[in-house]
Amino acid sequence: MAESEEDRHLKFSGTSDCDPSPLPTLRHSTSHVMAQAVKRLFPDVKVAIGPAIDDGFYYDFAKLEAFTPQDLEKIEAVMRDIIKADLPFERRELPRAEAITLFRQRGETFKVEILEGIDADTVSLYRQGDFEDLCRGPHVPSTGHIKAFKLLSSSGAYWRGDERNPMLQRIYGTAWQTQEDLDRYLWRLEEAKKRDHRKLGRELDLFVFHDVSPGAPFWLPKGMVLVRELERFAREAQDARGYTEISTPILVNKKLWEQSGHWEHYRTNMFTLEVEGQLYSLKPMNCPPSTFVYRHALRSYRDLPLRLSEMGRLHRNERSGTLTGLFRVRQFTQDDAHIYCRPDQMQEEIAGVLGLVREFYKVFNLEPSFRLATRPENYLGTPAQWDAAEAALHAALEANGLAYEVNAGEGAFYGPKIDIGVQDVLGRDWQIATIQLDLTMLPELFDLTYVDSDGQPKRPVAIHRAIFGSFERFIGIITEHFAGAFPTWLAPVQARVLPVSEKSSAYARTVHRRLVEARLRAELDDRNEKLGYRIREAQLQKVPYMMVVGEREAQNGTVSLRYRTGEDLGAVALDRVAADLGHEIASRTVTLTVGRS
Repeated sequence: MAESEEDRHLKFSGTSDCDPSPLPTLRHSTSHVMAQAVKRLFPDVKVAIGPAIDDGFYYDFAKLEAFTPQDLEKIEAVMRDIIKADLPFERRELPRAEAITLFRQRGETFKVEILEGIDADTVSLYRQGDFEDLCRGPHVPSTGHIKAFKLLSSSGAYWRGDERNPMLQRIYGTAWQTQEDLDRYLWRLEEAKKRDHRKLGRELDLFVFHDVSPGAPFWLPKGMVLVRELERFAREAQDARGYTEISTPILVNKKLWEQSGHWEHYRTNMFTLEVEGQLYSLKPMNCPPSTFVYRHALRSYRDLPLRLSEMGRLHRNERSGTLTGLFRVRQFTQDDAHIYCRPDQMQEEIAGVLGLVREFYKVFNLEPSFRLATRPENYLGTPAQWDAAEAALHAALEANGLAYEVNAGEGAFYGPKIDIGVQDVLGRDWQIATIQLDLTMLPELFDLTYVDSDGQPKRPVAIHRAIFGSFERFIGIITEHFAGAFPTWLAPVQARVLPVSEKSSAYARTVHRRLVEARLRAELDDRNEKLGYRIREAQLQKVPYMMVVGEREAQNGTVSLRYRTGEDLGAVALDRVAADLGHEIASRTVTLTVGRS
């Protein structure tokens, strides 16, 4: 079983593998102050763990009732008293057996369980005032060093992340070095709520979820526009770079996954079913099936590189508690590709994928960052093969002038990889693309060969790559990135025609027909509603362009052009609007440009 987030915070001699850098230390100290405040207000609760996490901290408590918003306000008030008292954080060390006795006497059963699972002979404890916690540290010198904090929310959480364990009550909070930093972070949180893709998905009629198929989106017509436009964009870019598209079956026999090693390494994430006495799995990835396309014909060194793309429907058995809108689903479509090449072509092919990544993300105003993930503890192949693969990825990144970090031990079980992330407009990091170099799993386990120039069979190199990652997750990310105001080329509705009154309806229909004939996604809103109401509704639906038409526009062959931002450009010739719209869409521009001089 994969290590849970909670288990990662239970290592060594305390409740946290705490990062000693300033912000994580500050946040971890704040979590101790929060636990102290909770114990003062609710003396009967039992404390579990309270680590620093990205942008904040949490602490878990055994409490029968959930914490209310009013409880959080009271806890914050007590925390301020503790901070004002400027209590020093005092460390002491105890033999593990003595610490077990101490926490057992205090009735802190979760601390006892943690201690019983620790190998160390000696453990450390930290005290501030009347509160003492099992903890590795470090901490700030005293509670007075905590200047800016806020409790954010509470929720249920299973002990050690396992639903078979007791349900605890978790309080989330954040802490920053200055009030200005805290205010900026709280603004980001509020902005993120407004941009939540689940909320926008409902409001913009993009997708829905139903309990008849948990973790699988039902794409509505407007949402399918996003999917199709992304597919079109990906296909155009890949066709220009020599990719050929394939499709492989969704239902695949167990023996294939045993051969690839996925049955051993990935079995718990597969949906399986029995058919006529044979065990099958819904395909969780496209890699092994692509080898059947490679082996369909005898390959020569002249045939390589072979770039096989597949927009494949995949299924992974994610736990129901982890499903999060489009970000974590059980069914998704991946813009996958497998490049089979000769070793001497490897650097050029990796560079080509890196270029494609930058080309893709530039269209969305997203700047990629790069991380090299190296050999994990359990891996296929030999150390020499891994050393060669890692060196090749290092060389490719450096040759392309790309700065990167190294994530030691985070590679796939069959090869190292380059993980590629982006930052959205709120500064949030998203890991999206991946480039994996495989010298073992596909080439060796599936006995792939090509006939080299010397007439001898040789092993190809396999490069696995996905750029959007999955269309579902990528659409979730860009929905929040653009706050639902998609670039015109991607917008489900690109223009809406609004007649001022019944007298201008005939011309409005002419304008609408002209836009549709130009293959633009245009709507005509001639309802018997006030013009201001219809304009406001179009803005709420994030329609890029509104074209208001009245008798004057009908006489002059113009439209009164409005942007969804509220900007009014006034009268613009219909011919020019149609031409500008076509140019903006063809160039996949992010900004609105129609009608500008």
